[in-house]
Amino acid sequence: MGSFWHPFADMGAVDGRELVIDRGEGIYVFDENGRRYLDATASLWYCNVGYGRQEIVDAAAGQMEKLHAYHTFGDFVTRPVIELTEKVAAIAPVPGSKVFLTSGGSDSVDSAAKLARRYFHLTGQPERTVFIARRWGYHGTHAYGTSLAGMAPNKDGYGDLIGDVVVVPWDSVEAVENAIEQVGPERIAGMFCEPVIGAGGVRVPPDGYLTGVREIIRRAGALFIADEVVTGFGRVGAWFASNRFGLEPDLLTFAKGATSGYVPLGGVIAAPWIAEPFWQGGVTWRHGYTYSGHSTAAAAGLANLDILEREGLLAAARKLEPELAAALAPLVQHPLVSEIRSGLGVLGAVQLDPGAVEDDPGLPSKAFRAIRKAGVITRAVGGGGLQVSPPLVITTDRIREMVAGFSAGLDSVTL
Repeated sequence: MGSFWHPFADMGAVDGRELVIDRGEGIYVFDENGRRYLDATASLWYCNVGYGRQEIVDAAAGQMEKLHAYHTFGDFVTRPVIELTEKVAAIAPVPGSKVFLTSGGSDSVDSAAKLARRYFHLTGQPERTVFIARRWGYHGTHAYGTSLAGMAPNKDGYGDLIGDVVVVPWDSVEAVENAIEQVGPERIAGMFCEPVIGAGGVRVPPDGYLTGVREIIRRAGALFIADEVVTGFGRVGAWFASNRFGLEPDLLTFAKGATSGYVPLGGVIAAPWIAEPFWQGGVTWRHGYTYSGHSTAAAAGLANLDILEREGLLAAARKLEPELAAALAPLVQHPLVSEIRSGLGVLGAVQLDPGAVEDDPGLPSKAFRAIRKAGVITRAVGGGGLQVSPPLVITTDRIREMVAGFSAGLDSVTL
């Protein structure tokens, strides 16, 4: 028996049966036996610039040789942290924003929730403690993220961690309005909203939904918190989905694509009107992490953003958007598939037939393993979907190769 406890895993089924990934190159990863797989998931959504980018390795190594890290509490900082936060602020949806750094997405969500609560306490509205979240939403696994989850299994067995969370249907503007009315607008702190729901099934919202809920939250005097851990840094053909849709979020959480996963890093972007009362002097936000502003992570992030810019990968993602949708579309004719969800950036999901999943709850696992056997790595996501989010460096030919792997794998599944 091994010692490693895998996240999100039935260890009784996994132990001793792991697939050991050994190396990566471009859009491919290789196992220890040398078998190649096209990675249709960019690992956990994050490897936007692809595997084996020596520029990022060199940037991280160079920083480690000089100074691997130093904390940023109080008035301490290192140059890569200054440069990275200036860069992120420059591409943020709201000019003049401030950037707080974390170690990843779950950190960022908890930080944003605490910052919202602290902001309202500081501005004389301590009664604003309630957050609105959406069905199928995923906001990490810390205490706040677990409580904000829109997928029931992610909450099971923990009891109530943090109260004052209202979960509404994922695609209804009216439901958000009704929730605010029922709770009372004076009690709403904010709404956590993935512009595209990721782990909950890659669900692109209806036209007008994002701007509609943004306006409703604004009218209530609450904060619109865009969770862009999945959608940031080119995944939807813009630096952030909030840029693309003109959302002007009060707070924005990021991680994953910030370094393409080469080093763990996340953060919260605060619009200037949120940061202002904290920056006047005399106020300390007593929150932060040992690695908030890790020097090596910041250096890797800078190199990653440089690649995204230099190689035009945001524009490439916009160009791939219709190509990916068109390539995936024929899969809907497969007897095991009921829907294809795509049409925004390099993101999609192949939805397995709900009736077939009801008859065989193990079908999503069978499907992704069969597709992996066909040479393509995907992953089961909420509601019986199969994830499609390859690195942004994928080409049209390789998209066809990816879809062929999905098709061959699904053909081999027996019910």
